[in-house]
Amino acid sequence: MASNQYNYRLSQKLRIVCCLVAALFPVNAWSQPGGKAFQFLEMTNSARIAALGGDVVAVYDNDLDLAYHNPAQLTRELHHNMTLNFVNYFAGINYGYASAAANLGQKGMIGGGIHYLNYGKFQGADETGLLTGNFRAADYSVNIMYSRPLDSLIHFGFTVKSVFSDLEMYTSTAIAFDAGITYCNPGSKFAAGIVLRNIGFQVDAYYPEGAGEPLPFNIALGISQGLQHAPLSFILVASHLEKWDLTYTTREERENPTETLTGESASESDFDIFVDKFMRHIHLGTEFSIGKNLTLRAGFNYRRRQEMKISSNPGMVGFSWGIGVKVAKFHIGYGHGIYHLAGGTNQFSFGMNLDEFSRKF
Repeated sequence: MASNQYNYRLSQKLRIVCCLVAALFPVNAWSQPGGKAFQFLEMTNSARIAALGGDVVAVYDNDLDLAYHNPAQLTRELHHNMTLNFVNYFAGINYGYASAAANLGQKGMIGGGIHYLNYGKFQGADETGLLTGNFRAADYSVNIMYSRPLDSLIHFGFTVKSVFSDLEMYTSTAIAFDAGITYCNPGSKFAAGIVLRNIGFQVDAYYPEGAGEPLPFNIALGISQGLQHAPLSFILVASHLEKWDLTYTTREERENPTETLTGESASESDFDIFVDKFMRHIHLGTEFSIGKNLTLRAGFNYRRRQEMKISSNPGMVGFSWGIGVKVAKFHIGYGHGIYHLAGGTNQFSFGMNLDEFSRKF
């Protein structure tokens, strides 16, 4: 009897995942090759998600930061929650995200957030080398999120983003949308979801006479599974499903496909090429809870490793780790992503429920 129940639950999960995958087949035409504007919209704000490999689409948990990656994860349990994120990036660059949410009752959930990326201060100069003064550069996005349950297990949501970029004397604005759906079964600790991110267009280009640039459109599919008898969960995300080949080669590599050190041919088998292209879509993460107040996290981003590693010494590039701590009514997170041998990112998150905070104080 127990075996039959397990097989039924497993087949139900497989049907859900297959339906989500089937929905992706007609979207290859959405692929937009070439450069894209407002790439900061793809950056991970949350320390938790950074520790889990850089992306999360469906996790059954009360974490407002999850809604940034899929608005369908904005559930009613997040009523009056607030979150603050700060990232100490490279070369003096920093960025962050602040958001809050409220329950509208039968009308669903609503949330808002502000996302910024500060590139710092620069010394300007003209073509002759004459100094022209200092200037700053930054990108901003104001987000409005909405979600609503279809039933006790399925939620849908969408986000509207107003995007602004200020790079010295050049400015640009855009409108973008996210749309997602999740299936979360707390009884089996299973969740699955799909999200379409950054559907939109440039309203004003950087050059008045220039053509508009595409936004960083992304289709992502994700699942998560917690163990029934252990405080351990596993997360898998497949991102950028709108485009199969995410590899990049320079013109020199195409014209001279040989190893620099040995001079041998750098050609690969068809199977190796297929596996490499497939894995560039994959993010892996895991969480291990120690009691109710401490969580350890780790992740792996294959694409980041392939793009940022040094072949002679790859090190731990592409791996990430972090920790989550609950202190009183506050949730504090730290995430560290290893981007290169030269260093990695340090990300900090702070969350709280305003109702619980007011009752305590």
